[in-house]
Amino acid sequence: MAKDKKLVEAITSMEDDFAQWYTDVVKKAELIDYTSVKGCMVIKPAGYAIWENIQHELDRRFKETGVENVYLPMFIPESLLQKEKDHVEGFAPEVAWVTHGGLEPLQERLCVRPTSETLFCDFYAKDIQSHRDLPKVYNQWCSVVRWEKTTRPFLRSREFLWQEGHTAHATAEEAEERTIMMLNVYADFCEEVLAIPVIKGRKTDKEKFAGAEATYTIESLMHDGKALQSGTSHNFGDGFAKAFGIQYTDKENKLQYVHQTSWGMTTRMIGAIIMVHGDNSGLVLPPRIAPVQVMVIPIQQKKDGVLDKAYEVKEVLKKAGLSVKVDDSDKSPGWKFSEQEMRGIPVRIELGPKDIEAGHAVVVRRDTREKIIVPFEELETKVAEVLDTMQKEMLERAREHRDAHTYTASSMEEFKKLADEKPGFIKAMWCGCQECEDALKEEAGVTSRCIPFEQEEITGTCVHCGKPAKHMVYWGKAY
Repeated sequence: MAKDKKLVEAITSMEDDFAQWYTDVVKKAELIDYTSVKGCMVIKPAGYAIWENIQHELDRRFKETGVENVYLPMFIPESLLQKEKDHVEGFAPEVAWVTHGGLEPLQERLCVRPTSETLFCDFYAKDIQSHRDLPKVYNQWCSVVRWEKTTRPFLRSREFLWQEGHTAHATAEEAEERTIMMLNVYADFCEEVLAIPVIKGRKTDKEKFAGAEATYTIESLMHDGKALQSGTSHNFGDGFAKAFGIQYTDKENKLQYVHQTSWGMTTRMIGAIIMVHGDNSGLVLPPRIAPVQVMVIPIQQKKDGVLDKAYEVKEVLKKAGLSVKVDDSDKSPGWKFSEQEMRGIPVRIELGPKDIEAGHAVVVRRDTREKIIVPFEELETKVAEVLDTMQKEMLERAREHRDAHTYTASSMEEFKKLADEKPGFIKAMWCGCQECEDALKEEAGVTSRCIPFEQEEITGTCVHCGKPAKHMVYWGKAY
């Protein structure tokens, strides 16, 4: 039995060291491996399968709103990047440069895309001529490179996978509508598929995307009380259009600048799934994102009929639309249980000679470890019910955790005490001045996470300076 437990004992307890627990989970669940390229990771099949499910579900939702997929180059000429001053200043410290093509030095350096606004703008300047060409609602799935100093698997790596939407519209109203629409797509996806509750709101001017008129965000809370920016949607107004000369003739045959948006979600959402739902036995995957939803584990599988029954159960559940595997390896049942828990597979089905004789199997939930004895003829219905219940309850538990770790501060003394002693979100009023925002970071070690759409008044004055407040803001320490 000690051998069976070894897999789980290798994980550091999240209560002892959350950062090490996270690293243990991504390694032991075989989601990633480290590489010879510093700051970059191999996403292994188990990790990439989660990303494929995220990609598939998001892509479907995008297309329902009229989005089309395209692909643009990964290299950006330096002169193109320089066209939008605020944008290039925002990304300059993280840019990787290509200086040679083969053995020859390039006449102009090429940036490896940290994001593709400038390339899309260059493309749109040529592709958009008339109001009949609008709107352009494009998205690309690709990787980007940002030369991060400190990296952590999924959360921050030098190369990561994402999608980036880039749209062009005739009016400011249409651009704003698309910006909010895509934020809502992200929020619904997080809650309905990843079982991660989010706060929707606007970033402060200090925290908004470089070159944007407004940045909207969804913020989620991890198990350790740190925030994670989980998806952003930016309204660029006509700033990029003016820098790149993206104009169209309107219905009166007058030249107008387009209004643009950009929005993205990345592989860091796999990190969010781990840190919101994981436990000290490993990963816990919400059923709607799990690549394998059910693992059938035959007990005493060498006995006649056991493996046959396991595969029969697999086929029944597959026909019901579930993703199912049978673990027919020669490992012990205890090892298989530990491995299934480590990998976060939502449901396991145990069946052995005695179960077959009794006409039932044992269904076990990964999140609560609840065991249910289910007759074979009811498995199809019951397993689907268990998965639906698990999905719903995982979201409820995550929301309860977030709400229990969301605090309110009315004074600076109270704010600093909460920041020091209570990991989580802090709701507090703000006057709108960056000086106070900077001071809160310096004195309490927090950043503004968002100005939520759902405003409430805690006090009438700014928590830092005491002047009249403009907004209630969520503050917190973040990844």
